[in-house]
Amino acid sequence: MKLHEYQSKLIFAKYGIPIPKGRVAATAQEARHIAEELGGRVVIKSQVLVGGRGKAGGIKLAKNPEEAEQLATQILEMEIKSLPVRKVLVDEAAAIESEIYFSITNDRAKKKPVMIASSAGGIEIEEVAAQTPEKIIQIHIDPLLGLRDYQARDLAASIDLPRDHWKEFGRIAQALWQIYHETDATLAEINPLVITKEKKLLALDGKMIIDDNALFRHPDLAEMRDLDEEAPEETTARKYGLSYIKLDGNIGCMVNGAGLAMTSMDIVKLFGGEPANFLDIGGGASHEKVAAAMRIILSDPNVRAILLNIFGGITRCDEVARGILAAMDEVKPKIPMVVRLVGTNAEEGRKLLADAKMITAETLADAAKKAVAAVGKTASTRIPVMQESVVPVGAPPAKNHQKNRSVR
Repeated sequence: MKLHEYQSKLIFAKYGIPIPKGRVAATAQEARHIAEELGGRVVIKSQVLVGGRGKAGGIKLAKNPEEAEQLATQILEMEIKSLPVRKVLVDEAAAIESEIYFSITNDRAKKKPVMIASSAGGIEIEEVAAQTPEKIIQIHIDPLLGLRDYQARDLAASIDLPRDHWKEFGRIAQALWQIYHETDATLAEINPLVITKEKKLLALDGKMIIDDNALFRHPDLAEMRDLDEEAPEETTARKYGLSYIKLDGNIGCMVNGAGLAMTSMDIVKLFGGEPANFLDIGGGASHEKVAAAMRIILSDPNVRAILLNIFGGITRCDEVARGILAAMDEVKPKIPMVVRLVGTNAEEGRKLLADAKMITAETLADAAKKAVAAVGKTASTRIPVMQESVVPVGAPPAKNHQKNRSVR
């Protein structure tokens, strides 16, 4: 789950990381009032969960409150990468002497958190990483020991930070580590951390990504979720305890088990198909879960066939088959469905589905072949089934719910 800049910086401030004075505004009038309170030049920053806001015109410098109101009006009417701007952050403008990129994220290869810094970073850190990777310094952190003081000093020295800033940099580094660790973040980023003309360190921008699997420990953070940023199908899937990620293919996949789901997607691609989604319904494939999963898959107008790959372990396959049939009575899909059942009472389950004129398969390879073949036989157009059912109640309107999955 991504946090907005203003949300991230509020967390930074709570842990003692210096941030500019400022507040978030939902209207241009609010932006003007905040600018008046700050009493000088301010920066109006769009709050959307995508990178490239500045290049898109979503970050503007205002010289006075009147200009702040005008610029806020313009920015609040924008869409940046198909996401509507609903709020702006009004920050006191800083006199910048130099910029530093500073973050902590996961290094899966090393199985440790890694702290990253670069004095050549700032806004174009991606270009630095591509063209001059030697300018990006990394220090791995033992999660049992935490960040050690000498590591922060080594990092400061490696990026040629003036020595009179080392002590404050060390405090900021320790605070960023505590934030990363205590919020179960997968990314805590300051970009840029600047040295101002007044010779102070200041976090001008902030970004955090929280591990969804840990949100049960952080209900306060879970409340910060921005529904504009995610596809409505993913919101609905979370409500039913389903793991769903939309993809670009035309074969909907419904599987119980994450590993089995990945295997199913790979086999579909092996036989020339393209999966339309990752969807793990988990154990105990109840009627409600299956029906919800089917509605989510059918809400995608690109889907031309559905592959159900169910392993009946604790749950019996005949019970799964009855759940599928009950779900079909409710959802009434108009496209081919291929079902592969294996496990306890698999033969009874396949017989129930065959009697209902569904396409069945005994092996995953056979099921994938049949699903790919079924796509070729379906009509080029169809009416999506119950598409409106996946829009979460109370969600703000958005013209496009494509999800931006880049780290920045």
